[in-house]
Amino acid sequence: MAELEYGVAKSQQQEKNRTALLQFLLPLEIVDFNPTAATIYGSIRSDLETRGIIIGAMDMLIAAHALSLGVILVTNNLREFSRIPALLLENWVD
Repeated sequence: MAELEYGVAKSQQQEKNRTALLQFLLPLEIVDFNPTAATIYGSIRSDLETRGIIIGAMDMLIAAHALSLGVILVTNNLREFSRIPALLLENWVD
């Protein structure tokens, strides 16, 4: 949600985009980032730094959350997220 909120905050049409975001979120279950996700984040970041293929901090948090829930991450950013072993990915844009 943080990335979506950022998109609204930086947009030229904040009121319109805030309404659109709230409508988009209505049917979704929002799950908190928990200690398991935090532990997974630590492992992801350490592994990627060791291998010299670090990605953005927000992307690592998103990946850790998906892994902690055992869900598929839907993204158009396969290039970076594919660096994370065991992360299941789907691109709905292609």
